[in-house]
Amino acid sequence: MSPLLGHPIPAFSLQDDLGATVTAKDFKGQWTVLYAYPKDSTPGCTTEACDFRDNLARVQSLGAQVYGISRDSLKSHTNFIAKQSLTFRLLSDPETTLLKALGAFGKKVMYGKEVEGIIRSTFLIDPKGVIRHVWPKVSVKGHVADVVEKLTSLKRQ
Repeated sequence: MSPLLGHPIPAFSLQDDLGATVTAKDFKGQWTVLYAYPKDSTPGCTTEACDFRDNLARVQSLGAQVYGISRDSLKSHTNFIAKQSLTFRLLSDPETTLLKALGAFGKKVMYGKEVEGIIRSTFLIDPKGVIRHVWPKVSVKGHVADVVEKLTSLKRQ
């Protein structure tokens, strides 16, 4: 169980792909899906982003918004959004401030080698800004369906 469960999302101030400042206050008032991913335009990250894009109407029908977050630059995010026709915002965290606070940055094994980087994770945040569910070390296939299912379940409570 994640130590973040039941706690407010850490305070942050980051820019999205449009250059707008996004803070924890922007997550209040509606459910938020925040997913951390390693790198724009890589195969797994593209698959995950397109799955969120293709299911965005379902997520929004449950009263939730979606944000992706990585270390990539605003220019990289803008290009990724344009290339994949993404319809949600991407946050840039080049200093990994929020990523580290969420436990989504650290040591991981890639191709048999231990490296430091973004750990693909997803956080479901309620309208009060409280983290209600965490998916650490996400496997891309079927993940968005799991998010929709959990969001549906939590909204019934």
